[in-house]
Formats: sequence, structure tokens, C-alpha cells
Amino acid sequence: MKGRRAELGVWDFCRRFVLAVWVAAGGAVGCPSVTGQVQPDWRNITNGFQIPSAGYSDQAYVVVTRDQNWLAVLTTGQGREGDPGQHIASSISADQGRTWSPLTPIEPADGPEASWATPLLTPSGRVYVFYSFNGDRVRELRGRRIRADMLGWYAFRYSDDHGRTWSKERHRLPVRVTECDRTNDWRGAVQIFWGIDKPKVDNGVAMFGFTKLGQYMLDFGEGWFFRSDNILTEPDVNQIRWQVLPEGETGLRAPEFGSIQEEFNAVPLGGDRWYCIYRTTNGFPCHSYSHDGGRTWTKPEPATYTPGGRILKNPRACPRLFRCANGKFLLWFHNHGGRTFESRNPAWVTGGTLREGLIHWSQPEILLYDDHVSTRMSYPDLVEQDGRYWITETQKEICRVHPIEAALLEGLWTQGEVNQVTQAGLVLEAEKEHLKKPAIPLPRLANLSKRGGFTLEVQVSFDDLSAGQVLLDSRDSGGRGLLLGTTSHSAVELVFSDGALTNSWRCDADLLKTNRPHHLGIIVDGGARIISFVVDGVVCDGGRERQYGWGRFSPDLMDVNGDREARIAPSLKGRLLALRLYDRHLRHAELIANYHAGLGGR
Repeated sequence: MKGRRAELGVWDFCRRFVLAVWVAAGGAVGCPSVTGQVQPDWRNITNGFQIPSAGYSDQAYVVVTRDQNWLAVLTTGQGREGDPGQHIASSISADQGRTWSPLTPIEPADGPEASWATPLLTPSGRVYVFYSFNGDRVRELRGRRIRADMLGWYAFRYSDDHGRTWSKERHRLPVRVTECDRTNDWRGAVQIFWGIDKPKVDNGVAMFGFTKLGQYMLDFGEGWFFRSDNILTEPDVNQIRWQVLPEGETGLRAPEFGSIQEEFNAVPLGGDRWYCIYRTTNGFPCHSYSHDGGRTWTKPEPATYTPGGRILKNPRACPRLFRCANGKFLLWFHNHGGRTFESRNPAWVTGGTLREGLIHWSQPEILLYDDHVSTRMSYPDLVEQDGRYWITETQKEICRVHPIEAALLEGLWTQGEVNQVTQAGLVLEAEKEHLKKPAIPLPRLANLSKRGGFTLEVQVSFDDLSAGQVLLDSRDSGGRGLLLGTTSHSAVELVFSDGALTNSWRCDADLLKTNRPHHLGIIVDGGARIISFVVDGVVCDGGRERQYGWGRFSPDLMDVNGDREARIAPSLKGRLLALRLYDRHLRHAELIANYHAGLGGR
């Protein structure tokens, strides 16, 4: 489909129509309908609505204009990323992303490379778009042909008719020449930079971050910010005041985290306080705070869920920040400790709340996925309208927009506050007295290959943690069924088999202790085909031992129903205190609510 738009078949159209109606009606992910069929999963990116492009398609960012339409700006071209002909364009949707107008070029395809557009909507309705522009047409370095999509000028155009037309004149932002530029390959005569940060507005000020590079390509990155205190009200673009921050010669970076520090984006926290996050190749993003409007920043540190807490894992992929209309925050990331550009599927999201001036991030949820493991989705944008949420994303060839189930986001923001046991999908609940029996009846579970899923939840106390103990075993004589047992490294593993294929995954090492109750939740997500563990209210992330805390299971794995009864704790050295089984995958927030409800909670 590269170089042309894909035509939707009848089935594809019907599937998307059903999905749109289901989401609009508040349908839950993967829930069976009255016919017993699993509904389309809005998290699957193929169920999204495509934004037009010329072939290559990247960084589609959206503003809701004053006429209530959506205006998307994106980077596109008929070649690959960085090829000549790369330019920026816009498109308008009047139906919340379902259909889009033909592309309107903001910069022409036959001009210098124009890339990485980010829009700003002002109170007057004017829309600015800021982008990298190879105005000096630099395409060689030391006699070698190079990519030119991060070279030259930081430019902008604007629209006063909601994106239908764009200013004839191109304007240039004053990118201050600093030490980073003077030591680059062109000794400052050419600047190397790009931006992924959509401008944010707070207290009459607009600000957005960008990355400068000290060496082509892509080395010695550091963060800088454009700040304007009058762009929101000044109609004469020549009178707009700009500051390039932080003050001084050095941008935001910490040398101990290496050369690769890039894709800086920030959100306002109120007053002059701002929060910034950016990617590295250390297996985690870094974050920093400013208390003076971006003039100075705290020393960057590995981003953590809570101040001084567990590190957020992320590869060399954009960790994208959003501040929502309700004052809460969202962070798109990939929840594993890789160090390369790869493994951007699935995309995860965590919700942030502000406490005593610092952001506290929730345990994460899967936001979007693709069945093709190699898909690399990134560069999202968040759209809010009429109390609803959408997210855009790109895999470099297709940009899509996806309606987001509001309950997922609310679950992120209210983690720790909800302490009621989830009832939807609960098909088995057994407490201590029931679990004294050698076996209990086990309800039938859906076929995993048909997108079914389940969640197993236990509360257990161990006298010792030796490997080989069995907490639950429903396997039949052919090996089909479930086995929950202990492994080495003080961990618990779930083995599930259809008799032909067997998959397994365990929780992180050394989380479990003896002589205390532990709450263990295992989610087998038949949509994303991912298994994850939640131990005592915390989603396993692999710790220092593993890159991933979650695992994939085979799409060919089918019926994992074994014996009609499950053998209960036949070799457990300890006590099984409670057990629940759901015939759907729960969100992590739902399991965390169960954990906070406690044994027998309601």
C-alpha cells in the first residue's frame, strides 16, 4: 500500500462501522455480544480510521478548530522517511476522524524538505504550524548524499480559515546558535534539529520543545524550548516575541545518559512549572522539571512512576506526554527496556496525577496493538472533544485515528481510589473454605484463537517458595488446560495448553516472600495476545532481570479448557486464600481495584 491509499473493501467498511457504533455506545474491549461473538477490539490499530497521505505518513497531529472540525497536519511523501519530496500537508475531518478531506500541501512536494509539523490553535482561531525546513537545500556532507529532513530552518506558516488555506509567506523562528551548533559538522553554519512536541498553552504563554543535534546523525542530542508570551494574541507575525530556552549555551541533557537524548516534550503543571520527558537508549526515558517557565531545569533523571520509585521502561521510541482538559496527564510509551528503535508494539499508556508539584504515574495499560509483531507505531497525538478521547498514531506508512474507551483512562487516573471487586465477567469466586476441597468445578473459557481471553486471580501465602509447587491444575490426560505453580527465583508461572501448543509466562523474579499473603493476577489478553502479571497491585515490568515483564502467546493457541474440575493446591506449601476466574481479560486497573478491596471485598 506504499505510495497510494488503500481502498476499503465491503467487509472492512462493515467492521469499522460496527466498531464505531460499539465504541460510541460505550462497548467494552473484547466483550461478547448477545450472540456470543467477540466484538471488534478498538485497541487493534486496523480498526482505526485512516488519515490520507501521499504514501509515507508520519506524525499526524490534530487540533479541533473553532468550527468544530478536526485539522490534521502531517509529514508525507511518495518515498521513504527522509527522501526528497518529503513535505508537510493538512487534512480536515468533519466527523471526528472517520473521513478526511484530500490533502492540502502546506509546503510543496517539489520544494525543499519540510518535516515534523506541530500545530498551535490560538484563541482567535488562527492555526500556526511549526516545522523543520531545508531552506538552504543542504543535501551533502563531506561529499556524501545525506538525509535532509532535520537540517536548516525552523519555519512556520499559519491559517486563518481553519486550515483550508495557508499563508503565502513562510516565516522563520529564531533558533539561537549555541555550543551544540558551533561544534556540529557544519560548525553552526547549518543547524540540525527536529521537534515532536505539540505546543502547549498555559497562563497566556505558548511553549514547545525540540531536539538539537551536535553531530549528524543522530548524536549528542539536547533539549531546547521555544517560548512566546504574545503569540496567542498578536495578529502581526512579525511582532511575535520568542525566547529559546533554557538560558545559556547548553540544552537540557545529562552527560551520564549518553549521546542519545532526544524528542523532548513538555506539559505545564500550573504557574511557571513545567514537566519534560524524552527518550534515551538506556532502556528508560529521562524526565526533568522547570519551576521558572523553562529558563532552568532540574538535572534529568530516569523517569519513575512515583518520586524515587520504580523506573519507567521504554526503548528508543517517543515517550509522548499529554495534559488533558481535566488537568490529569497521559504518557504513551512501550513498557519494556529495549535500547533500539524496534519493539513499538503494543503501545502502552499510564495516567498521571499531580501531587505536591510532582507527577505520579499509574500502573500502565495496553492502549493499542497490531497483530504483526514487527509493526512500529509511534508519534501519537491526543484529541479531546465533547468529553471523548481519540488517539492518532503512525507506522510510517499509515496514520490512523482511534476512539479510546474513556473507562480505560479513568481507570488509570483513579488507581488506588477504587476498592471494589470487579463483577463483569466473574464466572468463579472461591474463598478459603471452598478451597479446602481437593477440586472445584471450573467454568468453560473462550477459544483464545478467536480472541477470547481470561483472567485468573489468587490470594496465596507461602510457607516456602521452592519450585514445583502447584496452586491450581486443570490439565487433562492430553495436557490441555491450565497449570499455576511456582518456579525458581521465587516466582509463579502460568502454563496454558490446547493439547498441541503450550505457552507459559511467569511473574518477575524475587517478588514473592514467605509467611505473608500475596495477591496475584494473571491476565491472558486474547485481543493483543499478551499475558501479564499483577503482583500486589503492581504490573510486572521485568525488573532488572528481563527486558519485558509481559509476554506474547501464540495466535494459534486454541481451546485451553482441560478437566471439568481444577485440582486445588495439591502440592502447595502454604495456603490458597482466595481464587477468582473471569471469562475476559481484565484491565490492570480492575485487578488493582480487586487488590485494594482485599479478601472477600465488595
